[in-house]
Amino acid sequence: MKLEVDIQCQLGAFALDARMSAAVGTTVLFGRSGSGKTTLINMIAGLQTPQGGRITLDDTVLFDSTQKVNQPVHRRRIGYVFQDARLFPHLSVARNLDFGARFAVDGPLGATRRSDLIEVLGIGALLNRRTAALSGGEKQRVALGRALLSNPRLLLLDEPLAALDLERKEEILPYLEQLRAQGGPPMIYVTHDMSEIVRLADTLVIVRDGNCAVQGVAEDVLADPENVKLIGVQDAGSLLQGVIESHAQDGLSAIRLSAGLLHVPRVDASIGRQVRMRVRAQDVILSLSAPVGLSSQNALEAVVTGIHVGTGPGVAVALRSGSDRLIARVTGRALTQMQLQIGQKIWAIVKANALPPAAIARASSSRHSSA
Repeated sequence: MKLEVDIQCQLGAFALDARMSAAVGTTVLFGRSGSGKTTLINMIAGLQTPQGGRITLDDTVLFDSTQKVNQPVHRRRIGYVFQDARLFPHLSVARNLDFGARFAVDGPLGATRRSDLIEVLGIGALLNRRTAALSGGEKQRVALGRALLSNPRLLLLDEPLAALDLERKEEILPYLEQLRAQGGPPMIYVTHDMSEIVRLADTLVIVRDGNCAVQGVAEDVLADPENVKLIGVQDAGSLLQGVIESHAQDGLSAIRLSAGLLHVPRVDASIGRQVRMRVRAQDVILSLSAPVGLSSQNALEAVVTGIHVGTGPGVAVALRSGSDRLIARVTGRALTQMQLQIGQKIWAIVKANALPPAAIARASSSRHSSA
């Protein structure tokens, strides 16, 4: 699957001028509220029409202002999961699912595949219930099932977890991870929650003021100090991949990285399992020498690879530790006092408690890029 978008639209005072690509895997659109994320995917789905530009999905032209092409929604073969589920309240769960199957271009899924999907989503016991009796998490699972039963070439998800509490989010995320891991349809996933990026993103697109400001492999986008301002200083950080090496009796798990061990609160994963974790830039402390006498359990040797001085007091320092990339956020004063330079060897210190369970996820077996 290859999606290419190059569209323009003026909506009152808001201008959308977006160019992006998406391929297999999960492409996450990340940005503040009002940045244009929902408008962008609505135009991909055909729910809104751009004033100019072109959208193609594989060899199919979905929209082209020059050629006067604008495929109707039902012919685009795109599934859509909204933030508020939008199930039909007068229908049972089973009939809501049947509604999605009606729009499968290649015909409805076979009985076995339908049954497997219902089992994967854990909604078998809900089939005869009315949707008004479902919890928020159950409604979103049914909405996901309805979208998937249309046998889409592409699945759009517009902040599907934003209206759910933490418990309900944790109920849904494993299903999305499983869908991604088992080769389900490519997904474009809209969020402003960094923890969902850790769990799902292969490709990351930062949307700002109607533009796709940056896009690329999620690890690369997050590890670039130039992107700290776009992401936000509170969310800026890096993604690391490692392998669970051990679980200690004191409640810490050891994760093997390319440059050493990282000790974190116990991870619910078996030894040998690959995981991906988010390390926030503000949680990385720099030291000119090997730390001695600190409470922190994590100190990684690193080399400074980049320094980005912003307009405020903060400075983003890019690091390479083995084959991993980190970002530290320090003050300009610290930069001057430490005399940091590109190529300098340094120690990166990370507190174990800075990596809670929400910051760690199972890594997919393969990585995809649409850059």
